[in-house]
Formats: sequence, C-alpha cells, structure tokens
Amino acid sequence: MAGARDDFLAAARSAAGLLREPAVAVAWREPSALPGFGVAGLAGHLAYQVLTVASALADPVPEEPTLSLLEHYDRAKWVDADLDDEVNVRIRQGGEHVAAPGAAALADRVDATVSELTDALATAPERPVRIPLWGPWSLMLEDLLVTRLMELAVHSDDLAVSVGVTTPELPPGAVETVVDLLSRLAVRRHGPTAVLRALSRAERAPSTIAAF
Repeated sequence: MAGARDDFLAAARSAAGLLREPAVAVAWREPSALPGFGVAGLAGHLAYQVLTVASALADPVPEEPTLSLLEHYDRAKWVDADLDDEVNVRIRQGGEHVAAPGAAALADRVDATVSELTDALATAPERPVRIPLWGPWSLMLEDLLVTRLMELAVHSDDLAVSVGVTTPELPPGAVETVVDLLSRLAVRRHGPTAVLRALSRAERAPSTIAAF
C-alpha cells in the first residue's frame, strides 16, 4: 500500500511542478496536443486527478458496489467513447471549470492539495472510495490511486508536449504500475496476440496497441 500511495504522491508533486512551468501560463489560451482540449482545460484536467483524491477521502464510505480495477474500466463510459460524445464533452468542460481561476491559482490549489494528501494518505485506511462522475460504483483506495497515477502520467506528457517542455520523469515504481495497467487495458482492447507482437516482433507488430 505504501508503494501506491508514495507513487501517487510523487506523480502529484511532479504534476504540480509542471503546472508551475512558465510555458503553461504563456500557452494558457492555446490549443493543446490533446484533441478537443485547450492548454487551460488540459491543465485543469491534470489538476483534477489530484483534487479528486482529496474529495474522495473526505466523503463517507460509499454504499455502491466495489469493483476491481479492470471492472472499473469495463464500465467507464469514456474509455470507448468518441471525442464528441457527451461523456468526453463533460470531461473537457470539467477541466475548463477547474482551470477557470487561472494558471497561478490552479498551481497554488494543487500544491496545497498535495500537502494535504501527504498527511491524509499516511493514515487513511484501505477502504472503498468513489468519484461521483464514474457511475454507481466504488473502488478500493489503492485501485483509485492507480487510476489517478495513470491519468497523471499520461496527461503530464500531454501537457508537456503541448507547451514545449520536457515530460517529467516519474519514479520507476510509478512507471511500472502505469505500464502494467496500460498493458492490461491494451490486451482488453486489442487482444493478447497483438500486444505480444507489438512488444516482441517489429515485423508483425500492429499499427497500434493504444489502451484507449
């Protein structure tokens, strides 16, 4: 458990540092590298991955069924949704809403939340938690942190590419956790043979094994 918590906090601190990059504020109103997102909205979406953990810990233990990590992705509507489907539009709007106070205020809020979570995660019990936007289910805290860790890693790269800075490096344990999750989701989407070939046989590799 300490590994998941430590890796999440490392990724959260890394994202907080990225949000403070001057290039982010300069490009705030520009399009991002992620289709449909402006830089501001993408920064807000990145920040949300930290902010939502604090909200989940502050809520009572949910009564909804607790799913496994992969069951969560089987049910998540955004996974296979088109860019302009309602769920993805709502996600983009949510990012813009979080980012509305501006780059500096957003970075301050994330810094404060990371500090809060550093203490909270040191003592929080392993229990079900949920994010209301998912749907009527919950995850165990460790699994929630894995989902947010993946989002932080992927969207930190999106934001860094968008503003022309180097993608932050994460600790090896965090990278391994994210790659493991994305690999399992890639198998879910493309089948084991496609993933095996992509990782081992360039001459037979499919054009993509993207998890999403």
